[in-house]
Amino acid sequence: MKLNWNDIDTVLLDMDGTLLDRHFDDHFWLEHVPRRYSGKYGVPLDQAKELLYGLFRSQENTLNWTDLDYWSERLGLDIPLLKREIDHLIAVHPFVVDFLLFAKRHSKGVYLVTNAHGKTLDLKMGKTRLGPYFDGIVSAHDLGLPKEDVRFWGKLREKVPFEPARTLLGEDSETNLATAAAYGIGYLVYVSRFSSTVTPQASARFASIHYFSQLIPAEGTSEVEL
Repeated sequence: MKLNWNDIDTVLLDMDGTLLDRHFDDHFWLEHVPRRYSGKYGVPLDQAKELLYGLFRSQENTLNWTDLDYWSERLGLDIPLLKREIDHLIAVHPFVVDFLLFAKRHSKGVYLVTNAHGKTLDLKMGKTRLGPYFDGIVSAHDLGLPKEDVRFWGKLREKVPFEPARTLLGEDSETNLATAAAYGIGYLVYVSRFSSTVTPQASARFASIHYFSQLIPAEGTSEVEL
């Protein structure tokens, strides 16, 4: 994909895996929560993992997937507190701040658009200090629909003024990029290095980047080739 920044007015960015290292989230849900669940209920760790992984999968592509209050009640654990126990793992991907500064210097509207729950947003924005770089922050929980639902993008326009054909979306979810494509968002970028602990693999369906530096054109130009 050839990307000319003169053709883009708005930048929509996902949070977990896109701007932030998904290692925190993967470790939290796959290791930390099962360990705490095992300790509280006296269930062997391998059994706790089997039980919880099944519960997690049952809520994929719904708002419950990221609803900390839902999981606190369902599991009988203080999920926000458990997140704070390992918040040292929250990290911003390389070159993210450089890209946000580039977008602001070129007068683009920059919005954080995430499925993350409000309590997760508070924790991560407090830890990373990325909040001031955005013109707005929207959680899917505010809209009542997850990004996996194509109707999400229409609801988003009630809060964020954007022209789909002149908008770029950065995401680490091909599913969410597909719903955005169906809605008509013009520039779709898959972030393949969503976690520092996995080997990046480019998408077969969407233009892919490892780092946001790949979206910043050389000085004096407005185009990048992906």
